[in-house]
Amino acid sequence: MTNPALTRDALHRVTVHVLARARVEGSGRFSLRVTPGGIGTPDLPDGRRVRISGDRLVVESDAAGAAAVQSVPITGSTLGVLAAAVGVDLTRPLDVGHDTPPIGDPDAVIELDTSAVADLAAWYHDVATVLDGVLTALPDDAVPTLPRLWPEHFDVAVEAQATPARRVNLGGSPGDGFCDEPYLYVGPWTADRPGDAGFWNAPFGAFRTRSELAAGGDPVAAGVAFLLDGYGRLV
Repeated sequence: MTNPALTRDALHRVTVHVLARARVEGSGRFSLRVTPGGIGTPDLPDGRRVRISGDRLVVESDAAGAAAVQSVPITGSTLGVLAAAVGVDLTRPLDVGHDTPPIGDPDAVIELDTSAVADLAAWYHDVATVLDGVLTALPDDAVPTLPRLWPEHFDVAVEAQATPARRVNLGGSPGDGFCDEPYLYVGPWTADRPGDAGFWNAPFGAFRTRSELAAGGDPVAAGVAFLLDGYGRLV
């Protein structure tokens, strides 16, 4: 497999139907987190964490008397095998939003491109670093949420209050139907787009691609500046 989008789509499917299912079945919630080497669940009620690290599915347990780590390769495996390793039921209905990917054939062999997997993990790490910089710079009255990975969109974002009437999403996507390249975005919940109309270059608000952010030499610093700029325009 040489198409990064195919690897992204394959990992999206695993993320929704294995990781998000594990969280839904354990807690009724489905948001995830950026974790070492990729993405994963927060601590589940049974003391486990389920995550993707590179091209492996990792199940960790910190339960009293049962601390353990199990690792299963994703490449060459199937969705059914991965679900069984975590103990989730693929036959149960799951809806995490309108972009929920279909299960497809649970016995189809999953193929991942290793360079695309590494690139995706690096992007999520950079987005987490950018959002950390944004959160430490936002004013107290922004009351931001913690960064969450939303499995239906496969993006990582925080929500913040710009004004009492304006709330906004600040986040990063690994690429999607709107833009195939990874990008950061400012997504106001309202329809107003104050200030320079040229800043608002997307139907949902504003975005900057990874290559645009890297043009200045420090994509993380540029990403922090972009998201704070968007937030400031809404204030």
